[in-house]
Amino acid sequence: MSRVLLYPHNFSPIIGMAIFAGASIKDKRLAFALPILAMFLSDVLFEVFNIAPGFWGWGQLVSYSILALITVIAFTLKKISVLKIAGYSVGSSLLFFLLSNSAFFVIDNPIYHLYAQNFNGYIATLVAGIPFLKTSLVADLVYSGVLFGAYYLIQNYIISTKKVAA
Repeated sequence: MSRVLLYPHNFSPIIGMAIFAGASIKDKRLAFALPILAMFLSDVLFEVFNIAPGFWGWGQLVSYSILALITVIAFTLKKISVLKIAGYSVGSSLLFFLLSNSAFFVIDNPIYHLYAQNFNGYIATLVAGIPFLKTSLVADLVYSGVLFGAYYLIQNYIISTKKVAA
């Protein structure tokens, strides 16, 4: 729902979900499915309610692919700590920023050519994405922290309390 509500652009739980799913869900198919399905459903809602284009072409495939890559990278997160979660969140934000903006630059629609197809155009593409990066960094840290924090509390206090009480 967070992706559909009126939050700043890129303030989304999706990357946090991908990190959490990759690190915490044992069934790897489910780890891939959850964040991608959440993104797909929010894209459907965007399209149905005309909030924004939900299905907008090649860039969407790039976004889904990067999300899958982030999930794969999160498979390597074994010993979970606040510092590691923060590192994976920041790293994932930067990875998404660099790959999505690079793809936009490379596959820029020839009708629009928003940026010159040279080094300066590439830098301009990255600079234009910085406001979105700032929001993504905050969102990814917040949502990763909330997901891992809730999981920790459930595992260590709710589940362990029930075992002791039984």
